Amino acid sequence: MSDRPPLRVLIVDDEPLARHRIEDLLRAEPGVVIVGTSEDGVEAVEHIRSLRPDLVFLDVQMPGLTGLEVVARIGPEKMPATIFVTAFDAHALAAFDVAAVDYLVKPFDDERFAQAFRRAQERVRMKQVERATRRLLSVLGEAPPEAPAPSAEPAPAGASAGYAQRITVDTRGQVRFVPVEAIDYVTASGPYAELHVGGQAHLIRERMHVLERRLDPRRFVRIHRSAIVQLDRVESLRQRPGGELTVRLRGGEELMVSRSRRRLLELRLGRGSL
Repeated sequence: MSDRPPLRVLIVDDEPLARHRIEDLLRAEPGVVIVGTSEDGVEAVEHIRSLRPDLVFLDVQMPGLTGLEVVARIGPEKMPATIFVTAFDAHALAAFDVAAVDYLVKPFDDERFAQAFRRAQERVRMKQVERATRRLLSVLGEAPPEAPAPSAEPAPAGASAGYAQRITVDTRGQVRFVPVEAIDYVTASGPYAELHVGGQAHLIRERMHVLERRLDPRRFVRIHRSAIVQLDRVESLRQRPGGELTVRLRGGEELMVSRSRRRLLELRLGRGSL
């Protein structure tokens, strides 16, 4: 039997059939407690504040308040992990702008639901680990840990605690889990991110800045607004005519380094300016 606390879920949708669909799928998941359902945005705000769920399935188009207005009313930093549910794919970009874990476009199938739910589970688990660590340090009389600062020193074994250990990807209807240590680099692909692993690319529905926060900064560094690299994959740096800098990875890929991130990369690689 798992000693993890149950995952408390709130379902918000003005369509009864949509609420029942999510309820049915969640009942098949172990360790899940549906703490309530809401039929409009105003009720959703009340339930989020009073029931304090870990995860919210939040419809975008609702009477009273839209899903995005619910987030604005609660405050993005105070929102539980959120999966937006929408009938229009165009709403996805707005959902990610308020840091949603994922989104579901109606009608969605069981596999797509499972992918979004697993991603949310991982996000909630990471928050629970962080809270437990802070409580323990408080009991011990120590200050709560600050977010790790970038360091030029190599990360010791096990230093990734609290950060993602694997990333969920959906490949041809199958949910796969990519270990973060297998990722060579990440590039932006429109509003999403693309993981590059041993010559293969996996598109994930996550913005670069959100994914960056999930990766251990002692192992990964963002070298451009559209690129993140794993430090031990960097083979060399190349100064181009005009002052531009690129990194060459072990697999032969060459990526541009933005001027604003050049100094950080050089420090992380343990060298001065080129």
